[in-house]
Amino acid sequence: MAIFGFGKRRFSDLTEQEILALAISAEEDDGRIYQAYADTLRERYPASAAVFDEMAEEENTHRRWLIELHREKFGERIPLIRRENVTGFFERRPLWLATHLPLETIRKEALVMEAASRRFYVQASKRTTDAKLRKLLGDLADAEGAHLSLAHRLGLTHLPADVKAEENEAAHRLFILQYVQPGLVGLMDGSVSTLAPLFAAAFATHSTWETFLVGIAASIGAGISMGFAEALSDDGALSGRGSPWIRGIVSGAMTMIGGLGHALPYLIPNFAWATGVAVVLVIIELWAISWIRWKYMDTPFLRAAFQIVVGGALVFLTGILIGSA
Repeated sequence: MAIFGFGKRRFSDLTEQEILALAISAEEDDGRIYQAYADTLRERYPASAAVFDEMAEEENTHRRWLIELHREKFGERIPLIRRENVTGFFERRPLWLATHLPLETIRKEALVMEAASRRFYVQASKRTTDAKLRKLLGDLADAEGAHLSLAHRLGLTHLPADVKAEENEAAHRLFILQYVQPGLVGLMDGSVSTLAPLFAAAFATHSTWETFLVGIAASIGAGISMGFAEALSDDGALSGRGSPWIRGIVSGAMTMIGGLGHALPYLIPNFAWATGVAVVLVIIELWAISWIRWKYMDTPFLRAAFQIVVGGALVFLTGILIGSA
């Protein structure tokens, strides 16, 4: 169970051997991802595929350096520890999804991957006291930071000014990870999870005031829960997602807003009018979430709309059926 960060190791609790083992598995995973990107792009964009072949080989070289040092310091047996076992790491997109990604999306994913790798090595070097290990981790951080502009390597930009544009894009991606993503998760949870209790109360009691109280309680309770879950899930040191408490506040606030949106109409004394307004607001909320996922999360709009609207509709109907029973 990973809620509130349970079930995962804190990065600060890892031993030097575990940090080294984590770096080995991370390089192996990234090498496989870059190779998958290369295979996906080879037919349509052979030049870009060659770049990702190069990047995959670089990751494999880094992995070999790390394994050699582990063999020298700790022996042949490498502890089994991966990114998903440690709080603060973003899970990479599954490899089988790489075949469906356009070049621009792959480019953005790679930018974030390189930034995350450098951040990991910087933090890891601070956690070690062994001189040789610290030097290797620092060298790998420099190697990640000294990579040529990824956009230039992919042949997508040619002017020095474009490097600045790429940096701005990377900053934009981090803004999404720090603020948009936790806010969106909160909005989705608040909008969808409160539908069932709210409309169950509405159709069970036909009382607008009692329904409003249930909606307020569900929204505030969900907001507090989501806020703490986000704040305690990741301290931001490895992921670069910024202050955990800011993320928690953003996620918690958006969760409350998502629930309050369809609770407030029940301040209208007339039950039919209140329910009608609430239903309209639910539809607007679900379409707004779909738009945000399309705009910021690289999700095709129709797919996002189908997932959110169908899921919301099922929860909505569940509340009505239970309340009418």
